[in-house]
Amino acid sequence: MKVPPPHPGLDGDTVYLDHNATTPVDPRVVEAMGPWLTTGFGNPSSGHAWAAEPAAALARARARVAALIGATAEGIVFTGSGSEANNLALRGAVLAADADRPQVITQVTEHPAVLETCRALQRLHGVRVTYLPVDREGRLDPAVLAAALTPRTVLVSVMAANNETGTLQPVAELARLARARGALFHCDAAQAAGKVPLDVEGLGVDLLTVVGHKMYAPKGVAALYVRPGLHLEPLVYGGGQEGGLRAGTENVALAVALGAAADLAAAELADGGAARAEALRDRLHRGLTRALPGRVHLNGSVRHRLPTTLNVGVDGVPAHELLAAVPRIAASTGSACHSGSRTASPVLRAMGLDEARAQAAVRLSVGRWTTADDVDRASGLLAAAVGALA
Repeated sequence: MKVPPPHPGLDGDTVYLDHNATTPVDPRVVEAMGPWLTTGFGNPSSGHAWAAEPAAALARARARVAALIGATAEGIVFTGSGSEANNLALRGAVLAADADRPQVITQVTEHPAVLETCRALQRLHGVRVTYLPVDREGRLDPAVLAAALTPRTVLVSVMAANNETGTLQPVAELARLARARGALFHCDAAQAAGKVPLDVEGLGVDLLTVVGHKMYAPKGVAALYVRPGLHLEPLVYGGGQEGGLRAGTENVALAVALGAAADLAAAELADGGAARAEALRDRLHRGLTRALPGRVHLNGSVRHRLPTTLNVGVDGVPAHELLAAVPRIAASTGSACHSGSRTASPVLRAMGLDEARAQAAVRLSVGRWTTADDVDRASGLLAAAVGALA
């Protein structure tokens, strides 16, 4: 696969390995959205000449996003973020369901956009929510889901790939079980879209979330796939845009950006992009294990994970101290700091990691512009920092 020209935002002394947090906007995406910020300013819902081209651009963008996930354009609803798309999926499905005391099922390592929406549905609407456990690799056993399904289950929500570990869930099998019992299935594919192939028909999902800034589009745009014919309660009421599910004048420039990013992602996948990312991820892992023999531990699944994501810990080295010692690497830890004390990642704790192991977790995620030199430099810097801290 051919690597695109250097990115202007990555022309520096720091190795950027935090693509799971956000990706740099691809210059080709910026170029595609430019006309809709200047001359193509018309409201696509208007009835005059200035509206025609923005409306056509919006339709093309919808088709491009749909093509990335094997959907039809009518199933794509543009939103302002992945969190909004998840809220629309969960709240929309539950409030539209004709069920007494409905049940929602999710799993404990979901993104907060799903977990907090579930808690709000419990608090505000009396919905029963079941939170399923995961195994040591962070995967949900389909048998556990099968045992939790009841006649009152209206929705199951399980992510495609975990944002911290990259662990991939058996979505097709989970969706088959849910739909066989009459429940809808939602999949938050924020981390997976554009990194691994996705096909909503093959997966058997009813709802699927795609997020722009995880795939080289700007922040502030995402999409929810809604299976055609499925009724949801709107999240934003008003003028009827986006099939009546999200009122408000459409942001044509951002929709075009997401469409362009989807096009680029599809081409990259077809050209071996996933294999290239996996090779870089594994090269980084090998570099660390060679430099620190016996001390580096992988968190998550060896076989079932994103090609872009490496979550590891080094024995005896808290992650926040390690990254603070290597300011020339941009990456994430698996802990959060609250009032001077650090709380280990709930995802890693739910997988059964002890406190010390969870506190040592570092997430390193490669991307479109990452090179072999970048990962070699990163493994060398990290290994040197471990030696200095020791």
